[in-house]
Amino acid sequence: MNAVEIEAAISALAEQSFDGVEFPFAFLEAFGNKATTIKRLRTGSTNKSDVGGLLQTNNIHIAVAESGAVSKTLEALKASPATSRAKAKFILATDGKDFEAEDLQSGETVACAYQDFPDHFGFFLPLAGISTVKQISDNAFDIRATSRLNRLYLELLKDNPDWGSEAQRHEMNHFMARLIFCFFAEDTDIFSGTDLFTDTITKMSARDSANTHEVIGEIFRAMNTAHDLREKAKLPRWTNGFPYVNGGLFSGSVEVPRFSKISRSYLLHIGSLDWTQINPDIFGSMIQAVADEEERGSLGMHYTSVPNILKVLNPLLLDDLREQLEQAKDSSRKLLNLRNRLARIRVFDPACGSGNFLVIAYKQMREIENIINERRGETGRKSDIPLTNFRGIELRDFSAEIARLALIIAEYQCDVRYRGQQEALQEFLPLDAENWITQGNALRLDWFSICPPTGTGVKHHSDDLFEETNQAEIDFENEGGETYICGNPPYLGSTWQSAEQKHDLKRIFEGRTKSWKSLDYVAGWFMKAADYGLHTPAASAFVSTNSICQGQQVPILWPLIFESGHEITFAHASFKWANLASHNAGVTVVIVGISNQTGQVRRLYSKETVKYDGTARYDASIFYDGTTRRDVSNINAYLVAAPHVVVHKASKPSDGRGIIEAGGKPVEGGNLLLNAMQAAEIIKNYPSAKRFIKRVYGASEYIRGDIRYCIWISDSDMPEAANIADFGLRFEAVAKARRKSSKVTTQNGAQWPYKFEEAKQDGDERVIIVPKVSSETREYLPVGLLPPGSIITDLAFGIFDAPLWNLALIASRLHLVWIAIVCGKMKTDFRYSNTLGWNTFPVPTLTEKNKSDLTRCAEDILLAREAHFPATIADLYKPDSMPDNLRAAHEHNDEVLERIYIGRRFKNDTERLEKLFELYTKMTSSSKKAGTV
Repeated sequence: MNAVEIEAAISALAEQSFDGVEFPFAFLEAFGNKATTIKRLRTGSTNKSDVGGLLQTNNIHIAVAESGAVSKTLEALKASPATSRAKAKFILATDGKDFEAEDLQSGETVACAYQDFPDHFGFFLPLAGISTVKQISDNAFDIRATSRLNRLYLELLKDNPDWGSEAQRHEMNHFMARLIFCFFAEDTDIFSGTDLFTDTITKMSARDSANTHEVIGEIFRAMNTAHDLREKAKLPRWTNGFPYVNGGLFSGSVEVPRFSKISRSYLLHIGSLDWTQINPDIFGSMIQAVADEEERGSLGMHYTSVPNILKVLNPLLLDDLREQLEQAKDSSRKLLNLRNRLARIRVFDPACGSGNFLVIAYKQMREIENIINERRGETGRKSDIPLTNFRGIELRDFSAEIARLALIIAEYQCDVRYRGQQEALQEFLPLDAENWITQGNALRLDWFSICPPTGTGVKHHSDDLFEETNQAEIDFENEGGETYICGNPPYLGSTWQSAEQKHDLKRIFEGRTKSWKSLDYVAGWFMKAADYGLHTPAASAFVSTNSICQGQQVPILWPLIFESGHEITFAHASFKWANLASHNAGVTVVIVGISNQTGQVRRLYSKETVKYDGTARYDASIFYDGTTRRDVSNINAYLVAAPHVVVHKASKPSDGRGIIEAGGKPVEGGNLLLNAMQAAEIIKNYPSAKRFIKRVYGASEYIRGDIRYCIWISDSDMPEAANIADFGLRFEAVAKARRKSSKVTTQNGAQWPYKFEEAKQDGDERVIIVPKVSSETREYLPVGLLPPGSIITDLAFGIFDAPLWNLALIASRLHLVWIAIVCGKMKTDFRYSNTLGWNTFPVPTLTEKNKSDLTRCAEDILLAREAHFPATIADLYKPDSMPDNLRAAHEHNDEVLERIYIGRRFKNDTERLEKLFELYTKMTSSSKKAGTV
């Protein structure tokens, strides 16, 4: 369960009549415990409470107290030996009137009336495996409001199914945006009179909800009608208290879906929340899921934390503004210049969603402006920062609408905070109709029509801020100075792109590169940002999957970016972009900032620990979350502080190491590959067949220990093998399957049905095996030594009869970090490549002593594994349970190899990569001079 679902479940529990017997079970069920778990607790088989309560091991000890004895019962739970034995994280006591709980690990407590315990739902989220508790606690209101709006939305669709159709979806979404505004307005004095909207519906609509839609429709009509026109509009007198809002929010149709008694109750319940607590920078990203059928199943999980967004905005523009503020100190002139600069900065998010980046940028800039005003003695001064300078493009109309509303709310909240409630109210209404969020496809729209170059005007016009638009419609002159483009565009690897999305990339990249089909969808935003920067000074930064800075996408995308005159000005190396899902699930991303107006210093951020040795090169700033920042002279496309270089495939290594080749490709229709039972049956019936049956290895066979065999026959042995009847039947089946293939090479393979279609070994060699794909969770690549007579399939690579020191290279941390960044990944797993990874891997010239030392390291690794037979590679290389002797063997291998490179151990992976790129640059330069590439 996610946070929104949990909040809804415990709120429903609190609304029910208290049942002391059922409460503990219902409470656990609300936090996602399965029916089978609850059943076992009910029967007592897993309930080890010693105070007559309910004890769930490693989780919580709950007891229902006698009336008035809640505190005493909580103390008994805390002192209980069973609580300690079961390692309970929480204790909870209630009598249905009072409610008390304690987190035994942190010592934090909750004490409230029973009906109010849902207000503290974030306190208990570790019970559901959700670790982002602080983020949720900080934004508890947004989750509760989202939960209630979701219930209302679904209930309205149940009663008004036509409102969920494609034709009326926009109207439904627009209706929800209107409601959000009304709830916010009545709690923040934008509407005169407390709870004006909710109270009016309570009083004027019938309890059976028969006319609720009509009452709401009249309220909406009033807010779209100026007061001097209301009599003519024949509005009822009870609507006079509602202000004229304008801005298009209440224009157009005032049709409202019909309400049932249940949905009316939900509406009033939502109105009872304290909407002054809304966080527009967070709320929008969750509320957009309410109206998106595809996202509703993961409601509350699409959360972008403020710290993550600031990872983009701080280095893009905010750090520079704060530095200038610090340098200005109390200089009135410098402060005035900075304030004027702030007023002319435009922030443009061409994938703005519900406006998170824009809202946070606006709020941060208002905070800086307020400090300026305070230092100049102008506290409470009207802001010079216009909302029109915060512009966006969003594909979904409801998200675009929420983005506009979020910015309006953010502006009002900032005015209240920095100018006071009275001044904020005086200037808030009526809303302006300027349209700064455009609904449409960002990769097809002309960005210059939305955020034009400095000094030009925009002549497109919109009368309606909240009108659904399919093109840029802006009715104000551009006053921007600097332009900053930012956001979190959709990633979508090439495999998952729709035909329409493929066409979007084709429009951008066709004619520039023939390989554009391999690019992630997010690459389109980087290219359009670079194109934008060709015509006006701008800096851009996007969140992206790290795949655009790895493997095959680097030589496709980044030369085009660099050719446009842009450089990488800052970057965050790979980190988890977390959300509110259980266990803090998230995708691995990078943040890349580009600009054609670069200084001499670039900033590289990383979550790696930096060890200091006094050298300036590794001096770094360390932030509260463990992120380090280093100032470097260049950042290349792999996000390494090294010269610009693209790693290209090489046909073979440039030194004397072994040649890695792909294993054999069977293409045999299931007839040459055998499981253990099939192999044993053939040998039982035909003992002479034993020498033709060999152990076969692909990735799973080597890593997980799966046992498979294959029939392996050379041309010279075919006459003898033909006498084995079972083989003959299998060969006929192989030939038949290959003849049916549409590939000519496979059809030709029907001539030798007793062999793999492709095979690069004779079957008697010693083989160093490297699986093509392996898990990213391992600290070392799985590489091993197979005995002579082992066959590898095309799911693995092999070095045949190679010296053992080759294995030491592949088993090193150095090689893993090179493969991870140069070869890229398949989903999140390492994807090995011989031509791109092994053949390009920079290795210093090795002496015979070096090779001897590395050979011994390889032997030590193999012996350490052997000591744990029959444990598999999958078992041995689990990060949390890797055997000490095996880890020590790898550590020694790393030390020996790294001393060959630089005379000491590397400090971290960042330093490893920098050295490897330095060597690769030298290696390719010398090859070019020698004419070998």
